[in-house]
Amino acid sequence: MAGTSTPLTQLQKLARRSTAVSVRNVSRACASQNRNSKTDQPKDFIRPNKLAYSGMRSSSVVHDYSLAKEKSRPVVSFYNQTAIDAAATKPSVRLTPATLLYTGKSPDGNHLLRSAQYLHKELPVRVAHRIAEFRGLPFIVGCNPTILQVHELYIRAFHMLSEFPQVTDRDTELRYCRLVKGLLDDHKDIVTHLAEGFRESKKHIKDENLIHHFLNRTLTSRLGIRMLAEHHLSLHQDMNDFIGIICTKMSLRKVIEKWADFAREQCEMRYGFTPRVRINGHTGATFPYILQPLDYMLPELIKNALRATVESHLDTPHNLPDVVITIANSDMDFVIRISDRGGGISHSHVNKVFLYHFTTAQDSVDPRVTGGTFGALTNTNNGPTAGPFCGFGFGLPVSKAYAEYLGGSLVLQTMHGYGTDLYLRLRHIDGRHESFRI
Repeated sequence: MAGTSTPLTQLQKLARRSTAVSVRNVSRACASQNRNSKTDQPKDFIRPNKLAYSGMRSSSVVHDYSLAKEKSRPVVSFYNQTAIDAAATKPSVRLTPATLLYTGKSPDGNHLLRSAQYLHKELPVRVAHRIAEFRGLPFIVGCNPTILQVHELYIRAFHMLSEFPQVTDRDTELRYCRLVKGLLDDHKDIVTHLAEGFRESKKHIKDENLIHHFLNRTLTSRLGIRMLAEHHLSLHQDMNDFIGIICTKMSLRKVIEKWADFAREQCEMRYGFTPRVRINGHTGATFPYILQPLDYMLPELIKNALRATVESHLDTPHNLPDVVITIANSDMDFVIRISDRGGGISHSHVNKVFLYHFTTAQDSVDPRVTGGTFGALTNTNNGPTAGPFCGFGFGLPVSKAYAEYLGGSLVLQTMHGYGTDLYLRLRHIDGRHESFRI
């Protein structure tokens, strides 16, 4: 009929009703998050150099106030359906790591303007794609308060990014950096929220594949967005052997040693003992790579090997077999093999280990295992991966999704009763061979 408004989808109606009821809680959470932003560090990214943002901190108080005010506004006050729909139809422009590596830095600082202008155009499109995915969830899943909260975070982020003025000079670029850094902080717990929300909704999910594909797309898109954003912010830093987030001379052995030490320390705290980790193969290999994806995957994969080893040798805790990590480097890619003698995975479970919310840790019922599961190891908040894999059965599926997003693979081979080998294969990013796009 003429004069009638186009009916909203059920999810939009629910979002408006939910926000009207919970706006005070959302506002308080956003205000609290804003107050704590100076002390809270993102759990899943490198900590930015404080000096890198000295220029950003000098931005006007008026801008800070307006940013805080935007965060506290209810989502429905700026839910622009038309703008989101228009942005969601646009394709994302994905860059190769080699593009980021070889564009480098310019003495006049124009590289910062070009990078910010790319993000200014690209981020709203990618966020709109995620909003469209949330709208496509089954109604009963989209109604979950935790998932709806994440949906609202994306809507708010789209509004703030799309309405930011064009980046034309150093001042607007610095203000844009403040906005991007604030949104990274706001979204740092999204993986945990999604894990909680889908666990709560699991009994209502009829199509496991739909949810699996949704989580794969959402989490890999999030990884890409955060890498691009962190790369731009890191261009403000002057660090040896780094161009943005790309380490130009990464020693894979040193990265593995760092996360092996972290995982062993947590294992020692939980069990009172821990296996040794031996690293062999091409231990002297160095090459350009992005550290963040490895900082996601390695702690989880090493943790699984340590847990399996300890829990299968509780009667001989002082005679544990080593976890062996082997590095193989070639011109096209590199492989990390993590081998344990932790008893392997049963035939009934082996096809489920890459499913979200599946974990073999819950099978450990021996009272000698403190807390019953090593899956909660990363709840200690002692490292950048503490938080995303909080015992929800997300570790292996997220690691596999990340590996495939990065043009590689994660393959498991197990011998039930003996042990398991994990093969993480990733492509080089030096541009000499075909690579992935971020």
